[in-house]
Amino acid sequence: MRYSRYIRQLRIQNMTRHVRTAIFPVAGLGTRFLPATKATPKELLPVLDTPLIQYAVDEARDAAIERMIFVSHPSKTAIERHVMEDARLTRELRARGKEDVAEALTEAAFCPIEDDVRFVMQPEPKGLGHAVLCAKDNVLDGPVAVILPDDLILGSIGCLTEMADAYAKSKTGHLVATMEVPEDQVHKYGVLSVTGKDGAIVTADGMVEKPAAEDAPSRQAVVGRYILDASIFDALETQKPGAGGEIQLTDAIARGAFDLGLGGFQFSGARFDCGSKAGMLEATLELATRDPECLAVLKARGLVEPASAVAA
Repeated sequence: MRYSRYIRQLRIQNMTRHVRTAIFPVAGLGTRFLPATKATPKELLPVLDTPLIQYAVDEARDAAIERMIFVSHPSKTAIERHVMEDARLTRELRARGKEDVAEALTEAAFCPIEDDVRFVMQPEPKGLGHAVLCAKDNVLDGPVAVILPDDLILGSIGCLTEMADAYAKSKTGHLVATMEVPEDQVHKYGVLSVTGKDGAIVTADGMVEKPAAEDAPSRQAVVGRYILDASIFDALETQKPGAGGEIQLTDAIARGAFDLGLGGFQFSGARFDCGSKAGMLEATLELATRDPECLAVLKARGLVEPASAVAA
């Protein structure tokens, strides 16, 4: 009897560690990319030939996320049009004999019948923490993932897949993606107060949002992937405004660090800050080197050395 109860408790524990919901905060105005984002949401800006939001969606799909929640703004209806299936466009493409294109669009888009997708609005820019809180009434049971499309992470295994696997095996309540940054860059990030290391996870007892270099507790900076215990919503409801007068997600996470445990996951992929022009260019060039046609252009312009020259 005791053994059966023990097995049942293990199963319940494993279920409660399973990440079923992903939240995409996409309500921002994208001011750093104006005038390009005056009519086109920054999440739809392409990195080579694929919009940022598509990379984020594909990463969540690879991690077997069941429900996708987009926290958007009433002015950004184009995001919903992009991620959802467009039956009329697909029919038109098929009628013109463009079966491959139609099939690719169908595969990339969400089906309104088969897929579990929600759109909620954040009418005012009150911070990332407030954006996550807007999704509260739509999440499934258990921990939730938060994906910031601005942070493009490219790797052989999706960052969220890696994190979800590590989270399921850990006792950490909140797990955030982290990377080591130069000292002169820490003021741009939330930074962990590191206490130790366990494999790919650095343990921490707190987090500081955008500290000055001399005040930073470490150089482990938080980037745009989070797996958060469901209690994060209770914390956000009582969270006072922080840096910039906004409800900071990092502040709410830090409040639960002691009771829940906080970890930083050191992912294997390469991260590109596509919220900046330089980061977007860097990501585009990286993906261009993987495309034979684009690579030929880069080589012709001397931006990439030909393989024969490198070998010599």
